[in-house]
Amino acid sequence: MPDQSPLPLKQQKSPSTGWEWFGAVPKNWIQLPLCAIARIKSIANQKDEDLLSVYLELGVVKFDDIDEKRTNATSADLSSYQLVEVGDFVLNNQQAWRGSVGVSKFRGIVSPAYLVFELDKRLDFRFANYLFRDCSMVSQYLISSKGVGTIQRNLYWAHLKRAVVYLPPVSEQVAIADFLDGRTMQIDLAVQIKERQIELLKERKQILIQQAVTRGLDPDAPMRDSGIEWIGEIPAHWETVRLKYLFKEINERTKTGEETLLSLRMELGLVPHDDVSDKAISNESLVDYKLVRPGQMVMNRMRAAIGIFGVSSRFGLVSPDYAVFDIKERANSSFFLRLFKLPLLGTQFRLGSKGLGTGSSGFMRLYTENFGDIKVAVPPLGEQLEILKFIDSTSERLDNTCAVFEQQITKLKEYKATLINSAVTGKIKVPGVVEPAEIQEREFA
Repeated sequence: MPDQSPLPLKQQKSPSTGWEWFGAVPKNWIQLPLCAIARIKSIANQKDEDLLSVYLELGVVKFDDIDEKRTNATSADLSSYQLVEVGDFVLNNQQAWRGSVGVSKFRGIVSPAYLVFELDKRLDFRFANYLFRDCSMVSQYLISSKGVGTIQRNLYWAHLKRAVVYLPPVSEQVAIADFLDGRTMQIDLAVQIKERQIELLKERKQILIQQAVTRGLDPDAPMRDSGIEWIGEIPAHWETVRLKYLFKEINERTKTGEETLLSLRMELGLVPHDDVSDKAISNESLVDYKLVRPGQMVMNRMRAAIGIFGVSSRFGLVSPDYAVFDIKERANSSFFLRLFKLPLLGTQFRLGSKGLGTGSSGFMRLYTENFGDIKVAVPPLGEQLEILKFIDSTSERLDNTCAVFEQQITKLKEYKATLINSAVTGKIKVPGVVEPAEIQEREFA
């Protein structure tokens, strides 16, 4: 396979463009305002067309190809949605400043809030997709967007249309797009492999934790039927106990609301509310919230099925809708915290929940009576500590390996972004592109 690494471009460049996000460009590249190559269009009332959307990482995609679909999209009135044809440039009006733009490979319709442009024939649409999604252009969308805060900023065409674009000849655009297609495909494949490795490591970690807390660490230990269908066999010396004999609900309330409000999060556990939210809450509004003390376990009744439990390390307050438990001496809080976060227990918590709806979108609550009625397998306290030590060491090793892969993914994505930027702004010479010829500097069209 021939070497396809980018070649250094010889120092035959124009003086600085004056636009710091482009820098210097080859002298045979033409300078144009965006309005010279992009014509805004709006064709509505199209029927039986694929619904399209624009995503930061993916550009323009078919809505049906997205796993996490926006809940309001399929129920919306699509009569005012705009037609997009292959090669059209589409911008999410409110998120373009973050890079939510793309040149479409599909025919379909998009939200009327988007901006849709027909591109000039001087643009190869694959090259244009790389260029318009590159940081050299995204910085100009940011400048042309107005708004408050960092969540939503509206892009105005009147401000964007004079944005500067530098274009090589179409034949060079095609060569650059071919080069980037090949190289980015290789990078994306490497990222996918590493992401799959992370998934497998996380699955392995979950399996090891589940085996440890339900079967113990000794593979040769005598086993017996637990009498609990969802558990199966357990070490012969383990007990089966209903949770109500290990956890006692405590219902102490604050009269002043002056204690520290704690928030329960999946990964962080119980943490001060002010550490995870900017929303200020007055003491008066916290009156009658539940008190929680160090060592007590807290359960989010509505989200117990996905493992939202925490053990408090400090005195404070939690939502009155949470359940607060004292823990019996023969039950180690960290051991049971691990147990309660398993999907195996999550299923039992879900089956024991009552209310309207299903899943995370419903109002299902795990009440203390139903929580307490669930049977679990309990090893002796000393063995609980041994299992925890094993889980902690195994988790640390697997988590460290995942962290290495995540760092590698970050570097690959950074390299991909740098490669695209270097190619679409003429900082590297790619295979198949002729040496740029000397031409005169051009003014705006």
